[in-house]
Amino acid sequence: MATFERQLALEMERWEARGLRRSVDREVAEGRVDFVSNDYLGLSRHPDLISAAQEALAIDGAGGRASRLLGGGGASHTRAEDAARDWLGAEAALLFPSGYQANLGVVSALVTRGDAVFSDARNHASIVDAARLSRARVYIHAHLDLDELDRQLASASGARRRLVVTEAIFSMDGDAPHLAELALLCERRDAWLVLDEAHSIGLSGPEGAGAWAALGRADDGPLVARILTGGKALGVGGALVVGSNALREQLVNRARSFVFTTAPPPALAAALAQSIEVARGADTERARVSELARGLAERLGLAAPAAAILPVVAGTPERALEWAAATAEVGLDVRAVRPPTVPDGASGLRVVLHAFNTEAECDELARALPPATERAQLVPASAPTDAHADALFVVGTDTDIGKTVVSAILLRAARRLGKAAYWKPVQTGTESGTGEGSDTHAVGELAEAAPHELLRPAWSFPLPASPHEAAADVGQAIDPTRVHEGLAGLTRTLEGARIVVELAGGLLVPYRLEPDVATQADWLATARVPHVLVARSGLGTLNHTLLTLEALRARHLEPRALFLVGDAHASNRATLVKLGGFEHVFELPWFDALTPACLDDWLDKNDLAPVFAR
Repeated sequence: MATFERQLALEMERWEARGLRRSVDREVAEGRVDFVSNDYLGLSRHPDLISAAQEALAIDGAGGRASRLLGGGGASHTRAEDAARDWLGAEAALLFPSGYQANLGVVSALVTRGDAVFSDARNHASIVDAARLSRARVYIHAHLDLDELDRQLASASGARRRLVVTEAIFSMDGDAPHLAELALLCERRDAWLVLDEAHSIGLSGPEGAGAWAALGRADDGPLVARILTGGKALGVGGALVVGSNALREQLVNRARSFVFTTAPPPALAAALAQSIEVARGADTERARVSELARGLAERLGLAAPAAAILPVVAGTPERALEWAAATAEVGLDVRAVRPPTVPDGASGLRVVLHAFNTEAECDELARALPPATERAQLVPASAPTDAHADALFVVGTDTDIGKTVVSAILLRAARRLGKAAYWKPVQTGTESGTGEGSDTHAVGELAEAAPHELLRPAWSFPLPASPHEAAADVGQAIDPTRVHEGLAGLTRTLEGARIVVELAGGLLVPYRLEPDVATQADWLATARVPHVLVARSGLGTLNHTLLTLEALRARHLEPRALFLVGDAHASNRATLVKLGGFEHVFELPWFDALTPACLDDWLDKNDLAPVFAR
C-alpha cells in the first residue's frame, strides 16, 4: 500500500495534469505592475494606516492575547467597530479576524435545522461553507437568477426562517445582483438578506459605504447583516459585521467563529479604524478605479464591470495560464483563475484595477491579451443555445407511470400548433426502436402520427431494464455526448418543429456507470430544455415526486408542469402544489379505452399552452 505522502503526491500529480495546481512559491511577483490584488484604493501602504498600526503595537502589543470574551482585544477593536457602524449608519458592528470567519459566524448564528438558506451559485466559498455548516436546508440558485430564487423561496414557505445570502459584487465575475429587486423579493417572500460587501465596500455608494448604501433606501427592509472585509479596498485585514444591536448580541453569543477564536491583533484593528476614515474621503480614488475599469473593459470588448474586477474568460486552465504568462513577460501581474475557484469552462484571468494603475499600464495589458474576436472563438458559449428551444422533455418519477401516454397527448397538442415530432433517445425492452412493442410505436398509434414524425431512437436494446444495464447486456455502452449531439441535429433538421422527447424510466436512471457516471438528469442539465414531470396520482407520489423535483431544482431545472396520472386524489394534488410550488398541474385519469379520441377529448378540456410557450 502506498504511503500517505505518496497518496497525496499522486493527488497533486492528477491536479497538475488538469492545469489546476497552485503554489505559494510561484505567486511571488516582485516588480510587476499589480493587476491582481484587492487593494483597490491603494490603502495598504497609506502612511496614516501604518502610523495607526505602529502606535497600537507600541501601546497594546503584538497579539490579541485571547478571544474577546476572555479578555482579548481592547480599545482599538471598539474604535474599528464604532467607525464601521457610523460609516454605514447602523446600530452596531462586530470585528472578526477574517471575512471567511465573519460569513461562517453570521450564517451559522442566524439559521439552523428547520431553516432555509438561499445562495447564489457563484457565491464565495466562505458563504458556501457557512450554508453547509449551518445545518439549515440549502438552496442554490443559478447565478443572478431571481426567478429561480423566487420559486425556491415559495417552495420553502414552511421553513422557520429564510435567509438569502449573496455577494454585493461577485469576487470572480465582477458583476452584481439587482439589489433593489432582490430586496423586494425578500420582502414579498418574508425572507431576510445577508449581504457580503467584500468587493463593494470602499468603491460603491456615498463615501464608499457600499452597494446597499448606493440604493439610498430610507430603511434596511429585509437586510439583517452586511459583511465588510478589511483586506480589500480598506487595505488591512479582518472583517466587520454591521447591523442591529440584536444582531451583534446574537453573534457575540452564537457565532462560533467569534466566540472560539483569538481576537485580531490590536494593530490590525487600529489600522482598520483609520482606514475607514481615509476611505470615506477617497472619492477621487473611487472615480479613478471606475474610470480605468470601464476603459479597459471597452478596449477588451467586455461588459463594463460593477466595480474593479474584470474577468477575461479563456475557457481552459491551460489557456488561462498561457495568457497570465504572456502578461508576466511584459511586466504585469495578472493571475489565472481555475476550477474550483470558477466553474469548469470558466477559467481565465481575473483582472483587478486600482487607483494607482495608469492608462499606459492598461494599454500594455490590452496589447498582451488576444483580441476580442479571437477570444470569442476560443471560448464556447456557456449559456444554453436556442438550438433546443423547441424540444420538450417528458421526465418521470419512475417507470410505468404513464410517460408514454403523456407524450402522446403532448405530441397531439404540438401537432395542433404546427410541425411536431416524437423522440425516445434510448428504448429498452424491444429490439426494434420504432416497431410494435416500442414506446415510439405506441405514441404513433395514440397520436395518429405520420411516419416522419416518429424519430428513431439513438439506442434500442432488447433487455427490459435500465439503459445502462440493457446496453451492457449486448456489450455496448451509451455515450451521453451522442444523445446530446443527436438532439442538436434533430432540432437543426426539423427547424421550427416541436419535438417531444421521452426519457426512459425515472429521472436519475443512469446511461452508464463507467468511465464516469452519467444519468438522464445530467443530460437534461446539459441540454437545458423545457420539460414536464409525470408522476402517479395515488399512494407514494408525494415522496417520489418531491424527491424528483428536488433533484431537478438542484440542477437549476424547473418543470413547466406536473402531470398526475391515475385516479384523481385531491389531497395529493393540493399537497404537491403547496410543497412543490407547481404553477401548472394536469390530471390524467385511467381511460376506459385508450384511443386517440379520448386523448382529443382530454385536450379539449385542458389548456396546454403554458407547456409549449416559446
